[in-house]
Amino acid sequence: MPSVGDMAPDFTLTAQDKSKVTLSDMRGERVILAFYPAAFTGVCTTEMCTFSEGMTSLGDSGVKAFGISVDAPFSNGAFAEKNGISFPLLSDVHREAVNAYGVALNDFVIGGYTVAQRSVFVVEADGTIGYAWVAENPGIQPNYEEVMTHCSS
Repeated sequence: MPSVGDMAPDFTLTAQDKSKVTLSDMRGERVILAFYPAAFTGVCTTEMCTFSEGMTSLGDSGVKAFGISVDAPFSNGAFAEKNGISFPLLSDVHREAVNAYGVALNDFVIGGYTVAQRSVFVVEADGTIGYAWVAENPGIQPNYEEVMTHCSS
């Protein structure tokens, strides 16, 4: 798992609109990566909606946010539309990012099903990790104020 100060592992994932998003293309901008276990679940809905509202409060700060789950782009699209999520939700069906970031959560709900462990990484403009948080269990939410404060400084 990358720590604060480490280079953020690069990835290319598919957003809900089927566009490709490559993290290294965001160099020069601060990026929030919010990993979540599953679309349409209670805690994940609260998390993505809270980040969506938080992004509004950051205004023109230049910070970008991405939600990342192992759900398909179609599920992520329906999830974003139903909940008014204002940033792209990326599909990591091959577990490329969850493995690179060390946040693969095995046996989620059913044996053998691997999802993203709830976690938040802020990637600084230079590509390094500036903030990292990983939940002890999927029912714990991040400290949103802490993340937004980090991103506004």
